[in-house]
Formats: sequence, C-alpha cells, structure tokens
Amino acid sequence: MATSINRHAGNDRMRKQRQRGFSLIEVVISMAILTVGLVSLLGVFGLAMAATQTSQQDMIAKQLANESYESIVTARNTSQLGWDDIQNVGSTCSSGSGTCGLFVTATTPIYNAGVDGIFGTADDSAAGLQTLTEPGPDGIYGTADDVQVPMSGYQRTILISPVTSGGVVVPSLRAVNITVQYSTTTQNWAKSYVLSSFISQYQ
Repeated sequence: MATSINRHAGNDRMRKQRQRGFSLIEVVISMAILTVGLVSLLGVFGLAMAATQTSQQDMIAKQLANESYESIVTARNTSQLGWDDIQNVGSTCSSGSGTCGLFVTATTPIYNAGVDGIFGTADDSAAGLQTLTEPGPDGIYGTADDVQVPMSGYQRTILISPVTSGGVVVPSLRAVNITVQYSTTTQNWAKSYVLSSFISQYQ
C-alpha cells in the first residue's frame, strides 16, 4: 500500500512540472520582441505609403527625361541637327576650330520645345512652361473641364559629352545624361531621375 502511494505522489509531481506556465520574465521578453517587430512593420508600411504617393511624380520625371532624349534622336534622324549641333553650347566643333552645340548646360525649368521643336535648346524659354493635362471632374480626357497642371516643380539638365576608348575620343559617339530634378509633397528633399545613354553620328 505504501509503495502505491509513493508512486502516485511521484506521478503528481511530474504532472505539475509538465503543466508549469511561463514565468513573468519570459512573458515580458516575448512582449518586447513582439513590440519591436510590430514597430518595424509599421515603419515599412509608412515607406510603402510614401512611395505610393510619389509614384506619379516619379513616372512624370521618367517621361520628361525620355521625351528629351527622343527629341535629340529624332532631330538627328531627320537631319534637322548636324553632328556638331548635338553638343552643349560652347563645345568644340569636330573640325577643331570654333565652338558648336545647341543644348544649354544649365539646369532649366521644363519648358515646351521652342521653334526648333527640340527640348533643351536656348529657344525653349520663349515657349513657356510645359503643362500636364489631367481629366477634370468627369474623368474623361479631351473635354472642356480638363485641368492643365504646369510642370513648375521640375527642372532638367542635359549634358552631352565625348566618349573615349583607351584614352582616345570616339568622334562618332557621344554620351547623353539627362537629369530631371523634382520635389515631392511628402519629402523635404529633392529627388532626381537620371537617364544615361549614347547617341551615334549615324542612324
């Protein structure tokens, strides 16, 4: 009889050890880890929301840079510009004498293309600021209530430079870097989009 009582008491002790819960310190540590994880997750949500709000401005900057590059290539393809013209103002002519180039080196507002139809040249400032057409309250483009939004928060720089290979200038190739700078409504610093490409003398 005594043996069975002792065995029963031992089983109760093992069962109590198995049923023991978490200590207060373990609960506090797990809550701290959980809090850090949740705060980090909220930070990621904040960044995602900011990126969503500026995505339209990012897309506009990309399109403005592409538009500038395409106008340079089109002017070359249609022979509207000679090879010496496709440089920044004051660049050396391919003949080695005098200066050539039509594209301004300064950072300028986003003007419409001037009389020559090419973005980034000196006659653009007379054409006024470029505008973006957005649908009005009816949500349809091309109706009387469309809204014209001026591109006043954007600036563009076009730099055209010679390309070298092994320390020697390649006369029929130039590097084109177009930078569009813009400020966003949710951030206090300027953002920029850079398009880097090349243009050849030949089509």
